[in-house]
Amino acid sequence: MTRILIVDDEPQIVRALRINLTARQHEVVTAADGAEALRLAASERPDLLVLDLGLPDLDGVDVIRQLRTWSPVPIIVLSGRAGSLDKIEALDAGADDYLTKPFNIDELLARVRAVNRRQSTADAPTSARIGRYTVDLALHTVRAADGTGDTVHLTRTEWQLLKLLVKSPGALVTQRQLLREIWGPTYRSETNYLRQYMAQLRRKLEPDHSRPRHLLTEPGMGYRFQP
Repeated sequence: MTRILIVDDEPQIVRALRINLTARQHEVVTAADGAEALRLAASERPDLLVLDLGLPDLDGVDVIRQLRTWSPVPIIVLSGRAGSLDKIEALDAGADDYLTKPFNIDELLARVRAVNRRQSTADAPTSARIGRYTVDLALHTVRAADGTGDTVHLTRTEWQLLKLLVKSPGALVTQRQLLREIWGPTYRSETNYLRQYMAQLRRKLEPDHSRPRHLLTEPGMGYRFQP
C-alpha cells in the first residue's frame, strides 16, 4: 500500500482523489494548506505527494523547495496554472511531474503508477523496447526484436539522451536536467539541441516518427519515455 498525501484546498478535488486512490488500495492523507502539508510530510512520511500550487498560505513552489531541503519524496503537481513558466518553476524546484487542472483522473492514476514502479524498483532498467527494437543500455546496442538481425547506430549524444529517459520510465525528465546532464551546467536555454536529437532518435527508433509512441514531448517542460 502506498501512502499518498493530497495537498489541495478544493474539497471536491480532494474528495474525488480520495475515492479513486482509496479504491486502488492507496492510503490517503490530506492537507488544505502548505503549513499542514509540511507538518504531515514530516509526521506521516508519505510515499508520494499530489500538490496544488495555489494554496491559501504558502505558494506550492515554496512547499516544494522546503520539502527538497530534507525529503526526496516524489511530488506530482496538480495545478490550475497552465503557463509554461509556472511548470518550469515547479519542476526546477524539485517536482517530479506536472498535470494541469482540469485533469483526467486516469492520466493522474497512470502517473501515480509510474512513480510507484520507479520507487519499487531497486535498479534502473538496463533495457527497453521501442517499436521493433530492443535497446540494451549496458551493451550499447539497438537490435531488432524480430530476429532479423537489424541494428541501429546511435551517436554518443543520442545514447546519453536515450539513457536518461529510459532509466526513468514514465517519468518526466525536464529540459534543464537533460541539458545539464548531457552538455553541462552552463547550458540552460539551448532547447533546440534537445529538439534536434530527439527528432533523430525518433527517426531511428519510432515506427512513425511523426507520431511517436515512446519518446514523448511534454511541451515547455521536457520529455518522457513511455514503455
